[in-house]
Amino acid sequence: MSTASQPTKTILRLELPTDPRWVNIAEKNIEEILVDHAYCEQKAATSGISLIVKYPDKERLVEEMTELVAEEWSHFERVMEQLKKRGYGLGRNRPDEYVVELTKHIRKGGKRERQLMDHLLVNALVEARSCERFKLLWKNIQDEELQKFYYELMVSEAGHYVGFVKLAKEYMPAEEVDARLKELLAIEADIIRTLEPRPDRMH
Repeated sequence: MSTASQPTKTILRLELPTDPRWVNIAEKNIEEILVDHAYCEQKAATSGISLIVKYPDKERLVEEMTELVAEEWSHFERVMEQLKKRGYGLGRNRPDEYVVELTKHIRKGGKRERQLMDHLLVNALVEARSCERFKLLWKNIQDEELQKFYYELMVSEAGHYVGFVKLAKEYMPAEEVDARLKELLAIEADIIRTLEPRPDRMH
């Protein structure tokens, strides 16, 4: 996405703001955005389940991911309600290029805890970007019901971002988590920079 040459920091430490064209595209294609959003919530729940399956020995992780999975699935159900109210169906799933590119930077090999840290921080960044997009929708779209809906989800996603970072610091030294998060924030900005605004994507 194109941005100003001197982008300012956005909420939750993101280094590159969303292209302002995205909101206009999203509002004109709200059915596609809601469908993609539904799948994003479904994938977030699945990601939490995958972490539980992969790291069942991490008691704190299992507890927090169990709560997160339930919350993300409730978000999926709420998006489905919004689709139904507007006479839309779920539609087909579509690849999330943003998440695919970000996930490539989860390092393989080394200590399990280092891999876990990367998984948690990538999830944190997805939540942060979702939070930023929800804030844009809340502040800019005309549909009052969706404004309220996206405000509530914005607050929730911000909490998830903070939770993932804190959880990473349960299993790795805080300074290492902070350093890796800084690296991934730069990577995330590069990914956003290369993606064009899409009418059928939340990310």
